[in-house]
Amino acid sequence: MTIRTRFAPSPTGYLHIGGVRTALFSWAFARKHKGAFLLRIEDTDQARSTAESVNIILDGMHWVGLHYDNADNVVYQTRQFDRYKEVIAQLLEQGHAYHCYCSKEELEAMREKAEKEGTATYDRRWRPEPGKTLPPVPEGVEPVVRFKSPLEGNTVWHDLVKGEIAIPNEALDDLIIARADGTPTYNFCVVVDDHDMGITHVIRGDDHVNNTPKQINILKALGTTPPQYAHLPMILNEQGKKISKRSGDTVAITDFDAMGILPEAMLNYLARLGWAHGDDEFFTMPQFVEWFDLKDVSPSPSRMDMKKLLWINAEHIKATPDDKLAALVLPRLHVRDIRETAKPALEDVLALVKERAQDLNQLADECMYFYKKGTPAEADTAKHWDDEAAARMLRFAEQLEGLADWNAEAIHDLFKPFCEAEGIKMGKLGMPLRLAVAGTAKTPSIDAVLALLGKEEVLSRIRA
Repeated sequence: MTIRTRFAPSPTGYLHIGGVRTALFSWAFARKHKGAFLLRIEDTDQARSTAESVNIILDGMHWVGLHYDNADNVVYQTRQFDRYKEVIAQLLEQGHAYHCYCSKEELEAMREKAEKEGTATYDRRWRPEPGKTLPPVPEGVEPVVRFKSPLEGNTVWHDLVKGEIAIPNEALDDLIIARADGTPTYNFCVVVDDHDMGITHVIRGDDHVNNTPKQINILKALGTTPPQYAHLPMILNEQGKKISKRSGDTVAITDFDAMGILPEAMLNYLARLGWAHGDDEFFTMPQFVEWFDLKDVSPSPSRMDMKKLLWINAEHIKATPDDKLAALVLPRLHVRDIRETAKPALEDVLALVKERAQDLNQLADECMYFYKKGTPAEADTAKHWDDEAAARMLRFAEQLEGLADWNAEAIHDLFKPFCEAEGIKMGKLGMPLRLAVAGTAKTPSIDAVLALLGKEEVLSRIRA
């Protein structure tokens, strides 16, 4: 059997990090077993689904690098309506579904009664049974189509994350599978799509647990074996509550891109939300695929931890080749009005400063003074720039100008004898030198900074 998984978002807004975590686990499971990972756009909610949201989903999947195997044939539910109507007709013909002519008022009365008695909402008055007399068909009423759910026993499945789950069938309604206007409903479309796409494993959020018995029963009515199910626990915010933009949480995957998070770091972090491989925190996606197993997924909710995400991001920044980092940082420098990054070469700058940044925006800031001297903060000037600093910098510039070889080692060798001649400690040279050359008191080793800036630029900045 070839493993086939799917990611099936609805294009009604942004791509949520919980959705990306679901896609990641589905993708990893398929890759682990040399199977197929497929994308389906569940756009039957035509009032809320938008082309813009579809593009956000596609762009988000591309950004994180979760490549799906049906890129040339993504399934859109709105293009499957003829197929859905065909299956509905089949279920009606076989007696697994029936027409229901209940009015809104009748349904509301049933709902109120069910809430008081704790029973299924729909009383099945239009469900045909042997010996049962149905109500007269009202004139001018377009019926919905309902599925005949089993009335006795339990619907049971072994969830690959939560273990065995059993739902009493008496608690299940005869769900509507086609509305009065003929459009199919969510749970029905999902079943037909999973069947037609040959999905073997449905890996999704545990907010779908209540949908699973309904879908299993429809699949059985169609005479097919249901896929295996794995319901992933929810991701909570740092306060232990459901993640929400209203609560100020960062939830859209595009927001993390704007924050300067690397996609590899995002996936690394999301993988650790609910899954573990010993004490490993930092890993690549090939390692994750090799290690991944659904039995290692916790059934309990996990919490976002921005500090942990930034730490993992910093580790990935350190491990990323400088040429790749340069391509990611360059647009952020353009936003900061830095256009020319050939001298010094941006790759060389990144090699020096990348261990000082937790995100790409901070990394861009660390590169700034190599291309444009900053303005020192008043607090740094007050602390490090005394009455002698300007003259001392000019005297040190004379020492620098005399260097035949311009490199960090040669520059470093000037520090000690200069400080001894001036009767000062290194701090009295190093910190004012940083302010004079970089415009900030926070830089890597100052000899490395000077070496990278180049002799002409260093002398120009000091003497300016």
